[in-house]
Order: sequence, then C-alpha cells, then structure tokens
Amino acid sequence: MPAMTSYEHGAPCWADLATSEPARAKAFYSTLFGWTYQDNEMGNGQFYSMAQLNGLDAGAIYGQGAEEIEQGISPRWNTYINVDDIDAAASKIVPAGGTLMMEPFDVFDFGRMALIFDPTGAVVALWQFKGQSAPRVVNEPGAMTWNELMTRDTDAAARFYGELLGWHSHAEDMGEFDYTVFHITHDHPAGGMMKLDEAAAGVRPHWLVYFAVEDCDATTALAAGNAGKVVVPPTDIPPGRFAILSDPQGAVFAVMSTNED
Repeated sequence: MPAMTSYEHGAPCWADLATSEPARAKAFYSTLFGWTYQDNEMGNGQFYSMAQLNGLDAGAIYGQGAEEIEQGISPRWNTYINVDDIDAAASKIVPAGGTLMMEPFDVFDFGRMALIFDPTGAVVALWQFKGQSAPRVVNEPGAMTWNELMTRDTDAAARFYGELLGWHSHAEDMGEFDYTVFHITHDHPAGGMMKLDEAAAGVRPHWLVYFAVEDCDATTALAAGNAGKVVVPPTDIPPGRFAILSDPQGAVFAVMSTNED
C-alpha cells in the first residue's frame, strides 16, 4: 500500500469533504471505500474525521458551517496542493490573475493553508506542511489517485497554474475529448484538466477528486444503491475506466480503475 510522508512543490497532497450531513456522508464512504474514521474535535461540536485505510490517512470529512448551509453552498470535495512556502505562493496569486479567498493561516501544528479562486472560478487550497506529515495512502482502492480541473477557460488556467506552481502542460489523446495533463516535471504529473462544454452549462468550474477502485462498474452500482447518483456512467479511457458520481448530500467525485500497464 503506497504511503506518502512528503510531497514535491506543486503536488496534490490531500482531499477533504465539506458536507451538510457528516454522519450520513461517513456511512456512505465507509460502504463505498471501506473507510474507518478517527474523529478530531475542532470546537463548537464540530469534528474533522480522518478517513483511514488500514491505519493510514486517506482523506477527511467535516461538517459545513451553519452560514455556508444557509447560503446554499453545496457540499464539495476540496483539493489541496503542496507548496514549499505558502506565503511566497500567496503573493503570486493576484498578479497571476487569481483571488486570495483566505490569507495563509496556521492549522494547529500540522501546517499552513490558504484558499484561492483561480482566474476561471475554481476553488483550490494551498498547503504547507510543518515538519513530517503522518503517512497517507494513495493510488490504492479507496484512496485518492488523481485530481482534475474542470473549467471553461483552459488557456487561462494553464497560465495561472504555470505562474503559481511552475506546472507545465501538454495535450493527451483521450479519444473523444481533449485533455490536458499538468506536470511538475516531465516524469511527474500533477493532475489533469478538461474543458466544460455546452452540456455542462450549469456546472461551475471546480477541481474533481478521483479515488482508485478495483471495479469501476461495481463501485458505481454500489454508490447508486446507497442513495448516491451517477453523473457520468462508467466510461473507458486509455488509462482505464472511470465514472463521476455524487454522494447523497450532492458532493461530486470520481472513481477510476486503471489498466495494469
């Protein structure tokens, strides 16, 4: 089971779920991925529940604040990107065309984070670790395996993340649609990008979190049978087979089974 304890600058390093019903969400993902949870109190009766696979952290779930719910902000999966110096990175956001939603702040003794809008309207978090992080599982069934920007202006997004994180990008043939891969180095992809088309007129730009699964079709059926919804049915792509789903509270995520090669 691959375990990560450190990340390169510009690498997606974490994903968490902000949801209106944490208890129901925890039950859903436990059924889907086999997660167990370690609940960490945040105050005011709120908990940050670390999702675990065989004792390793795989993600987290926490309850949305009352103000968010009253404003109609939908439950969502959040992508975090590691940076070496979060204050230096934050200083680049506005000149590069983005918006700094939350200035860098300390998260207990774990690290520092900032929340940003990219120029196309997608929200993403930046994270800087303090010291050694707890081992995190990746690229195994039930763990995060890919992060993908869904946006209407791929050129603006590519420029922004290039200036902010040093990513470079190139197009890859996915058959029926154009796809961009972001790279930290030539051999180290950071994530992907797809253009939202006319069929997605009501979808806001966002970062989509993919979780690895052994059987995409079986996981999709399991989600649908437990009050989840199928947004995009299981579909073959060169790396394997994926589906886009939403949980019972409406948070959208993706699952993917990859080819052996």
